[in-house]
Amino acid sequence: MVNTQARRARFEEFAAPLIEPLRRFLARRTDPETAQDVLSETLLVCWRRLDDVPDERLPWAYGVARHCLANAERAQRRQHRLLARIRAIDPPSEVAAEVAEPPDERLHTALGRLRPLDAEIVRLWAWEDLGPTEIAATTGLSANAVSIRLHRARGRLREELRKLGDGAGHDVPEEGRRL
Repeated sequence: MVNTQARRARFEEFAAPLIEPLRRFLARRTDPETAQDVLSETLLVCWRRLDDVPDERLPWAYGVARHCLANAERAQRRQHRLLARIRAIDPPSEVAAEVAEPPDERLHTALGRLRPLDAEIVRLWAWEDLGPTEIAATTGLSANAVSIRLHRARGRLREELRKLGDGAGHDVPEEGRRL
């Protein structure tokens, strides 16, 4: 009983500073309901693997969240395939209303044109403010590979945004982070 209480206290100390960054990380990648479910699953995995946590906790937790999100997305795809089969056998009588386009559709479209891992590296760099070493811990790549992929992905993203743009958008700053 004492061991369980000590483990629980250790987990609460570990998880408390990670919950909000993980919530934001997931919110930028999926819908609110899925984000909450994946956050719960991520924390469960963290509880189970508490003894395996490295010193760099946040990048490790991002990696766990990425895997949990990938599992949730696979489950969602299976569900969509099943629904498609059901619709083919017994079509619904009413058509569902169209889903509204996301407000930053241009950026999501441009990111969608990148390789999935490259898009994730750009998101980790831009949205989560991680450096190549931290991104490497999150993705399982080497820091050197991340640096190279990030450099190339930023160029491809810039080009995709130019293709999608009609002159609207933001100018690239001369200092600081650039695409």
